[in-house]
Amino acid sequence: MHNAQHRDLSRRERQILDILYERGQASAADVQAGLPEPPSYSAVRALLRILEEKGHVRHQQDGPRYVYVPTVARDNAKRSALRHVLKTFFDGSAEQAISALLDENSTTLSGEELDRLARLIDGARKSGV
Repeated sequence: MHNAQHRDLSRRERQILDILYERGQASAADVQAGLPEPPSYSAVRALLRILEEKGHVRHQQDGPRYVYVPTVARDNAKRSALRHVLKTFFDGSAEQAISALLDENSTTLSGEELDRLARLIDGARKSGV
């Protein structure tokens, strides 16, 4: 259900959620400042209200202002987005996705990062994932 909801988001709504995930919480003014070519303040407030109605964000009082926070934990959202990318672009294959990342970034990964990845792979092999 969450995935279906996520596809119902406009580009702007997704941008707002990205800002909230990055910061953990933000006021409407913070969100407006973080948006590329930001719409008016009242448009940002309206978008936040829509996101709240859709169940993606909630607000809490912080002194005189409202602060908005995402309702889904960033880790859950990350996993959900990753599953969607795997299904959409890699036929559900983690191996294909990892290969694509390594092709793209193999020159930018440090020896230390490659060692950590190798340890993760070994751990997955041992636990029979």
